Amino acid sequence: MRQDDIRISDYNYPLPEDRIAKFPLPERDRSKLLIYRKGEISARHFNEIGSVLPSGSVLVFNNTRVIHARLQFFKETGARIEIFCLEPTQPADYERAFTVCGQCRWSCMIGNLKKWKEGALRIHFTYEGKDYTLSAERLSPYGTGHEVFFSWDAPLTFGQLLELLGRIPIPPYLNRESTDEDNSRYQTVYARFEGSVAAPTAGLHFSTGLIDRLKGDGIEFDEVTLHVGAGTFFPVKVDDVTQHQMHTEHFEVTLETLHRLQAGLAPGSATTAAASSDTAGPTHPKAHTTHAAPGRIIAVGTTSVRTLESLAALGWRVLQEGDPHLERTVSQWEIYDLPDTVSGIDLLQALSDYMERHDMPHLQATTQIMIMPGYRFRIVHGIITNFHQPQSTLLLLVSAFVGEAWRDIYRYALAHDFRFLSYGDSSILLGD
Repeated sequence: MRQDDIRISDYNYPLPEDRIAKFPLPERDRSKLLIYRKGEISARHFNEIGSVLPSGSVLVFNNTRVIHARLQFFKETGARIEIFCLEPTQPADYERAFTVCGQCRWSCMIGNLKKWKEGALRIHFTYEGKDYTLSAERLSPYGTGHEVFFSWDAPLTFGQLLELLGRIPIPPYLNRESTDEDNSRYQTVYARFEGSVAAPTAGLHFSTGLIDRLKGDGIEFDEVTLHVGAGTFFPVKVDDVTQHQMHTEHFEVTLETLHRLQAGLAPGSATTAAASSDTAGPTHPKAHTTHAAPGRIIAVGTTSVRTLESLAALGWRVLQEGDPHLERTVSQWEIYDLPDTVSGIDLLQALSDYMERHDMPHLQATTQIMIMPGYRFRIVHGIITNFHQPQSTLLLLVSAFVGEAWRDIYRYALAHDFRFLSYGDSSILLGD
């Protein structure tokens, strides 16, 4: 059940500027790893995570790819206008949005907007020895920004155009311009589907070598897709968190993945199979009263958590209404209404049965799910995640999983020289 007395001011901690990692380490998997399990905290290096993962774990990655979403235009006066592409509006489908040629429309944030009163902005560029032009026209306000109409005469898709002319959108709290290194390091090694304007940063610690070793040790891997929006950086501006409006993000999951998730939640598949509300959780003063789902599903990053738990909401729609209504966004409080008697495996079963009946190999949907203390996890049994900003919805999610222990976790990280935020160190939070 949702708690209505949560204040974001209670989720604050001191974060000195010098603890924010401004650049990645030379080797991805050499970052520090904080381990939280049964109320105990310890530390290793990330490349030792195989010795920490419960036997038979299923790691679920977000395979989204960060796009070069920042386009810089210059007016004849010399004024610089930056257009930050957030999400496609025409065509609105992500796959088509990056393969379209000639023209498209996007919802964008515009830097130095006051200097762009009217008319088109242009970038003149050379491709394969020929000269071309990209034009941008500002349309009406749209969401948190404006809709922008792009047109170009080069024989390139919009995705190719962004790769050629755009810049990778590193987080604003890094307080620096992006570099060539960011093009590869602010991207997971398993990124496949274009669409994010921010990286699923928990995955940045995985190298191809580490993934191969984990697979060799019997760790299972699966993937979902959630395109991370700029809203992930939006601050919570109201103290009463129930008044905060969560941003909407697009996600996609295959039927095959649903089947593997069901196997990962099946009785006997992990350290515990009890589906009751007294599932074992971390032993800690004021520990959370909502518990990790039974099973062995380890979400790599908060975006994977949000995707997996949104599936539970869709499964409940099927049980209640006979249809997941994929055209309807999973609202931020929707899943709090689910009864405790319904297990994650039942919810995934209902959703996968629906997809099989309707010959759906994958589903596409949107979510605004907001996970905060009081939330009961239905699918996720463990979380690999970085250290998040004070007073953020991501910190609320961590607290929903570990309860008041988040304070000890962050105190430990600060006291032991862990690096924070996107390029920082990592943690694994286990519910068994």
